[in-house]
Amino acid sequence: MATEAVNERDISVRMVCSAFGISETCYRYKAKLSGDNAVITGWLLRLTEDNRTWGFGLCYLYLRNVKGFKYNHKRVYRIYRELELNLRIKPKRRLVREKPDKLAVPLRKNETWSMDFMHDAMADGSSFRTFNVIDDFNREGLGIEVDKSLPSV
Repeated sequence: MATEAVNERDISVRMVCSAFGISETCYRYKAKLSGDNAVITGWLLRLTEDNRTWGFGLCYLYLRNVKGFKYNHKRVYRIYRELELNLRIKPKRRLVREKPDKLAVPLRKNETWSMDFMHDAMADGSSFRTFNVIDDFNREGLGIEVDKSLPSV
């Protein structure tokens, strides 16, 4: 609109810029388009066609490390997004869990035992561990070992 006002109505650039609320620098700015964007575009299309699982990161690293291009990652990413090459994020597949087997119920004494470590602390703050062995049939405690230092071995 500012350019049209200057060209058609013969108004000065300074007056048009103050009327539209833009700086004169903004009015005079011309974008510098280089042929490098076309080179980047070609390479990105080629890479994503040949390697369908490659995302932006692998494409950028290939261009940077293998081909030796010194393009900024922000520039390459902007072109990558404009080409809509970004991969869709695949949802994580949930593992199908089968129903666990029912717990085996022992039919007589000393058929199965369970063992476990427990720990607690005394009033003075020092801790101790216990090693418990229990018969699963009648829930009888077969042995309890208590010590301040009780390694799992």
